[in-house]
Amino acid sequence: MSEDVKGWTRDQMAARAAQELEDGFYVNLGIGIPTLVANNIPAGMTVTLQSENGMLGIGPFPYEGEEDPDLINAGKQTISELPSSVYFSSADSFAMIRGGHIDLTVLGAMEVSQDGDIANWMIPGKMIKGMGGAMDLVAGVKKIIVVMEHTSKNGDPKFIPSCSLPLTGKDVVDMIVTDLAVFQRPDHDSPFRLIECAPGVTAEDVRARTTAAYTE
Repeated sequence: MSEDVKGWTRDQMAARAAQELEDGFYVNLGIGIPTLVANNIPAGMTVTLQSENGMLGIGPFPYEGEEDPDLINAGKQTISELPSSVYFSSADSFAMIRGGHIDLTVLGAMEVSQDGDIANWMIPGKMIKGMGGAMDLVAGVKKIIVVMEHTSKNGDPKFIPSCSLPLTGKDVVDMIVTDLAVFQRPDHDSPFRLIECAPGVTAEDVRARTTAAYTE
Protein backbone atom coordinates (compact mmCIF):
# COMPACT_ATOMS: atom_id res chain seq x y z
CA MET A 1 0.00 0.00 0.00
CA SER A 2 1.46 3.34 -0.99
CA GLU A 3 2.36 5.81 1.73
CA ASP A 4 -0.26 8.36 0.63
CA VAL A 5 -3.15 5.88 1.10
CA LYS A 6 -4.30 5.85 4.69
CA GLY A 7 -7.63 4.04 4.58
CA TRP A 8 -10.38 5.00 6.99
CA THR A 9 -9.92 7.33 9.95
CA ARG A 10 -11.01 6.21 13.41
CA ASP A 11 -14.31 8.07 13.01
CA GLN A 12 -14.90 6.55 9.56
CA MET A 13 -14.25 3.08 10.99
CA ALA A 14 -16.87 3.75 13.66
CA ALA A 15 -19.29 5.04 11.02
CA ARG A 16 -18.80 1.83 9.01
CA ALA A 17 -19.53 -0.27 12.08
CA ALA A 18 -22.62 1.87 12.75
CA GLN A 19 -24.02 0.73 9.39
CA GLU A 20 -24.58 -2.67 11.01
CA LEU A 21 -27.03 -1.23 13.56
CA GLU A 22 -30.73 -1.91 13.18
CA ASP A 23 -33.75 -0.04 14.43
CA GLY A 24 -34.67 -1.13 17.95
CA PHE A 25 -31.29 -2.67 18.76
CA TYR A 26 -29.82 -2.63 22.26
CA VAL A 27 -26.08 -2.06 21.79
CA ASN A 28 -23.01 -2.07 24.02
CA LEU A 29 -19.90 -0.16 22.93
CA GLY A 30 -16.40 -1.05 24.09
CA ILE A 31 -13.72 1.50 24.92
CA GLY A 32 -11.57 3.20 22.28
CA ILE A 33 -12.76 3.47 18.67
CA PRO A 34 -16.09 1.69 19.40
CA THR A 35 -17.25 4.61 21.58
CA LEU A 36 -17.29 6.77 18.42
CA VAL A 37 -20.18 4.67 17.10
CA ALA A 38 -22.44 6.69 19.43
CA ASN A 39 -21.89 9.75 17.23
CA ASN A 40 -22.54 7.84 13.99
CA ILE A 41 -25.94 6.24 14.54
CA PRO A 42 -27.89 6.63 11.26
CA ALA A 43 -30.46 9.44 11.27
CA GLY A 44 -33.97 8.34 12.11
CA MET A 45 -32.82 5.07 13.69
CA THR A 46 -33.70 4.24 17.29
CA VAL A 47 -30.81 2.44 18.98
CA THR A 48 -30.45 2.15 22.75
CA LEU A 49 -26.86 2.15 24.04
CA GLN A 50 -26.11 0.20 27.21
CA SER A 51 -23.08 0.49 29.49
CA GLU A 52 -21.73 -2.05 31.99
CA ASN A 53 -21.56 0.56 34.75
CA GLY A 54 -25.34 0.78 34.84
CA MET A 55 -26.78 3.08 32.20
CA LEU A 56 -29.30 2.37 29.46
CA GLY A 57 -29.83 5.09 26.87
CA ILE A 58 -26.54 6.90 26.24
CA GLY A 59 -26.43 10.06 24.16
CA PRO A 60 -23.56 11.36 22.01
CA PHE A 61 -20.34 12.68 23.48
CA PRO A 62 -20.88 16.13 25.05
CA TYR A 63 -19.36 19.26 23.53
CA GLU A 64 -16.38 20.75 25.31
CA GLY A 65 -17.53 22.71 28.34
CA GLU A 66 -20.80 20.78 28.61
CA GLU A 67 -19.39 17.67 30.30
CA ASP A 68 -20.99 16.33 33.48
CA PRO A 69 -18.33 14.46 35.53
CA ASP A 70 -21.05 12.28 37.07
CA LEU A 71 -22.05 10.94 33.63
CA ILE A 72 -19.47 8.44 32.39
CA ASN A 73 -19.40 5.23 30.39
CA ALA A 74 -17.59 2.02 31.33
CA GLY A 75 -14.36 3.48 29.95
CA LYS A 76 -14.70 6.51 32.26
CA GLN A 77 -15.34 8.90 29.37
CA THR A 78 -17.86 11.68 29.91
CA ILE A 79 -21.09 11.07 28.01
CA SER A 80 -24.52 12.65 27.72
CA GLU A 81 -27.91 11.41 28.83
CA LEU A 82 -31.20 11.33 26.96
CA PRO A 83 -34.76 12.00 28.18
CA SER A 84 -35.23 8.22 28.07
CA SER A 85 -32.02 7.32 29.97
CA VAL A 86 -32.30 5.03 32.99
CA TYR A 87 -29.79 4.12 35.68
CA PHE A 88 -29.32 0.91 37.64
CA SER A 89 -26.62 -1.19 39.31
CA SER A 90 -23.84 -2.83 37.34
CA ALA A 91 -25.25 -6.19 38.52
CA ASP A 92 -28.44 -5.47 36.58
CA SER A 93 -26.36 -4.31 33.61
CA PHE A 94 -24.43 -7.59 33.54
CA ALA A 95 -27.67 -9.52 33.94
CA MET A 96 -28.84 -7.91 30.69
CA ILE A 97 -25.60 -8.96 28.98
CA ARG A 98 -25.46 -12.50 30.39
CA GLY A 99 -29.15 -13.00 29.78
CA GLY A 100 -28.81 -12.40 26.04
CA HIS A 101 -30.72 -9.11 25.99
CA ILE A 102 -28.07 -7.11 24.08
CA ASP A 103 -28.32 -7.41 20.30
CA LEU A 104 -24.86 -6.23 19.29
CA THR A 105 -21.56 -5.13 20.78
CA VAL A 106 -18.72 -3.24 19.13
CA LEU A 107 -15.35 -3.97 20.71
CA GLY A 108 -11.73 -3.07 20.17
CA ALA A 109 -9.06 -5.76 19.98
CA MET A 110 -5.32 -6.31 19.99
CA GLU A 111 -5.65 -9.54 18.01
CA VAL A 112 -8.36 -11.48 16.18
CA SER A 113 -7.73 -14.96 14.80
CA GLN A 114 -9.02 -16.42 11.55
CA ASP A 115 -11.30 -18.66 13.66
CA GLY A 116 -12.96 -15.69 15.37
CA ASP A 117 -10.99 -15.76 18.63
CA ILE A 118 -10.44 -12.34 20.21
CA ALA A 119 -7.72 -11.05 22.52
CA ASN A 120 -8.52 -7.60 23.85
CA TRP A 121 -8.03 -7.47 27.61
CA MET A 122 -4.33 -7.73 28.47
CA ILE A 123 -0.72 -7.88 27.35
CA PRO A 124 1.35 -10.02 29.74
CA GLY A 125 3.79 -7.95 31.77
CA LYS A 126 1.86 -4.70 31.34
CA MET A 127 -0.30 -3.17 34.06
CA ILE A 128 -4.01 -3.27 33.32
CA LYS A 129 -7.11 -1.92 35.03
CA GLY A 130 -8.95 -5.23 34.67
CA MET A 131 -10.78 -7.23 32.06
CA GLY A 132 -13.94 -5.14 32.32
CA GLY A 133 -17.03 -6.67 30.75
CA ALA A 134 -15.47 -7.97 27.53
CA MET A 135 -15.64 -11.66 28.49
CA ASP A 136 -19.30 -11.35 29.40
CA LEU A 137 -20.04 -9.42 26.22
CA VAL A 138 -18.46 -11.96 23.84
CA ALA A 139 -20.30 -14.77 25.64
CA GLY A 140 -23.74 -13.20 25.98
CA VAL A 141 -24.30 -10.79 23.08
CA LYS A 142 -25.91 -11.93 19.83
CA LYS A 143 -23.50 -10.27 17.36
CA ILE A 144 -19.85 -9.28 17.93
CA ILE A 145 -18.16 -6.62 15.78
CA VAL A 146 -14.49 -5.79 16.29
CA VAL A 147 -13.18 -2.39 15.23
CA MET A 148 -9.39 -2.09 15.27
CA GLU A 149 -6.38 -0.82 13.36
CA HIS A 150 -5.31 -3.36 10.75
CA THR A 151 -1.74 -3.49 12.06
CA SER A 152 -0.05 -2.70 15.37
CA LYS A 153 2.13 0.35 15.92
CA ASN A 154 5.16 -1.63 14.80
CA GLY A 155 3.41 -2.86 11.65
CA ASP A 156 2.52 -6.40 12.74
CA PRO A 157 -0.82 -7.78 11.46
CA LYS A 158 -3.61 -7.97 14.03
CA PHE A 159 -5.88 -10.30 12.02
CA ILE A 160 -3.78 -13.43 12.33
CA PRO A 161 -3.96 -17.27 12.15
CA SER A 162 -3.89 -17.74 15.93
CA CYS A 163 -3.89 -15.25 18.81
CA SER A 164 -0.69 -15.05 20.86
CA LEU A 165 -2.19 -12.96 23.67
CA PRO A 166 -4.55 -14.23 26.41
CA LEU A 167 -7.99 -14.79 24.90
CA THR A 168 -11.15 -12.92 25.77
CA GLY A 169 -13.28 -15.46 23.90
CA LYS A 170 -13.01 -18.28 21.36
CA ASP A 171 -14.89 -18.37 18.04
CA VAL A 172 -17.06 -15.36 18.86
CA VAL A 173 -16.30 -12.58 16.33
CA ASP A 174 -18.81 -12.08 13.50
CA MET A 175 -17.35 -9.01 11.74
CA ILE A 176 -14.05 -7.12 11.71
CA VAL A 177 -13.77 -3.46 10.65
CA THR A 178 -10.23 -2.10 10.29
CA ASP A 179 -8.83 1.07 8.78
CA LEU A 180 -8.23 -0.92 5.58
CA ALA A 181 -11.12 -3.35 5.17
CA VAL A 182 -14.20 -5.17 6.42
CA PHE A 183 -14.33 -8.94 6.98
CA GLN A 184 -17.49 -10.87 7.76
CA ARG A 185 -18.60 -14.45 8.22
CA PRO A 186 -22.21 -15.69 7.98
CA ASP A 187 -21.78 -18.19 10.83
CA HIS A 188 -19.10 -19.56 13.13
CA ASP A 189 -18.48 -22.59 10.91
CA SER A 190 -17.52 -20.42 7.92
CA PRO A 191 -14.29 -18.53 7.19
CA PHE A 192 -14.13 -14.75 7.20
CA ARG A 193 -14.62 -13.11 3.82
CA LEU A 194 -13.25 -9.77 2.66
CA ILE A 195 -16.42 -7.86 1.80
CA GLU A 196 -15.17 -4.28 1.50
CA CYS A 197 -11.97 -2.26 1.18
CA ALA A 198 -11.57 1.31 2.36
CA PRO A 199 -11.39 3.92 -0.44
CA GLY A 200 -7.98 3.83 -2.11
CA VAL A 201 -7.14 0.43 -0.62
CA THR A 202 -6.93 -2.66 -2.82
CA ALA A 203 -7.46 -6.32 -1.99
CA GLU A 204 -3.73 -6.79 -2.60
CA ASP A 205 -2.96 -4.10 0.00
CA VAL A 206 -5.09 -5.97 2.53
CA ARG A 207 -3.57 -9.35 1.69
CA ALA A 208 -0.05 -7.99 2.17
CA ARG A 209 -0.90 -6.88 5.69
CA THR A 210 -2.91 -9.91 6.83
CA THR A 211 -1.60 -13.30 7.90
CA ALA A 212 -5.04 -14.81 8.68
CA ALA A 213 -6.69 -17.02 6.09
CA TYR A 214 -9.85 -15.56 4.56
CA THR A 215 -11.82 -15.67 1.33
CA GLU A 216 -12.58 -12.90 -1.16
